[in-house]
Amino acid sequence: MNARLQEIADELASVPRDLQVELLLDHARQFPPLPERYRAAREAGLGRVHECQAEVYFFPEVADGAVHLWADIPGHAPTQRALVGILIDAYDGATPDEVAAIPDDLLQRLGVAGLLGPQRQRGFAGVLARLKYGVAQAAS
Repeated sequence: MNARLQEIADELASVPRDLQVELLLDHARQFPPLPERYRAAREAGLGRVHECQAEVYFFPEVADGAVHLWADIPGHAPTQRALVGILIDAYDGATPDEVAAIPDDLLQRLGVAGLLGPQRQRGFAGVLARLKYGVAQAAS
């Protein structure tokens, strides 16, 4: 985990479980809008993370060696918005190698796996896989 992700994990670990949910919702509320240049791709169904029950669209890119993350997730899916928002917060501007090193057990390391059912955990695993693959493709 990079330094920013460790800060987020430490913050989540420092509060009771009911406040963890509120911290996650804060990340969902701060979710950045999808840039206009990706709207047509999203409307065409490109970038969809099919493992997610909610409509999650993810568009990682690499420019000048830095990763930039864009996503579109409806407001009625606050859990996925929060988790993807954490990834954006922690890894936007990172290197492709830092993204490749994101641990697959990230939900456990963040201490939030117990807050999520199996479907949401599988969906987030799909987000991580799409992120790592998309960044690797964009970097090559």
